[in-house]
Amino acid sequence: MLQLFKKTVFSQKNQMLSKLIFHRLLGWKISGQLDADIKKAVVIVYPHTSWHDFYIGALARKIINREINYVAKQELFNSPFGWYFKWMGGAPIDRKTSKNTVDQIVSIFKERSEFRLAIAPEGTRKKVKHWKTGFYYIAKAAEVPIIPIAFDYATKTVKFYPAFEPLENLEATFNHLRKCFTYVEGKHAELKSPLT
Repeated sequence: MLQLFKKTVFSQKNQMLSKLIFHRLLGWKISGQLDADIKKAVVIVYPHTSWHDFYIGALARKIINREINYVAKQELFNSPFGWYFKWMGGAPIDRKTSKNTVDQIVSIFKERSEFRLAIAPEGTRKKVKHWKTGFYYIAKAAEVPIIPIAFDYATKTVKFYPAFEPLENLEATFNHLRKCFTYVEGKHAELKSPLT
């Protein structure tokens, strides 16, 4: 019981510190909310144009007090810093196996009672011509909703949009996401990838 109390107090202090940094020092705000009842989802984060997105996302996650996860290669978790990657919500995947990435991620969804997978559809901070489509197939195969989240540097707002089920096809899903993200600007506007 005492250990749970200490953990709660520590978590509350971290949340307060995150709010101070996020709101007061950096001048950011949060609009919308992440539905606490949705325990499993594919979280689409857009646009991804800077390494600054990492700590903005980490602070926002701490403020809303919801676990948001990511996947990375197995080797990172076997390193001396493996504990840190797990603590930050990471889950390992084996890129050397014959099993494809989508199937591995779907397995993680099935194994866990709570898993919200954050994915940048561009797949990189560089400008690309087309989004990667894995997020759609992961959501369909895992039978989980998609939650769009925008990092809008123009207004310094992390915007949470309502969750939705993957639509009948990829193009319909992209069209829905375009409506959320059209007027959002990344840290480096020139690197913002088209919504295609």
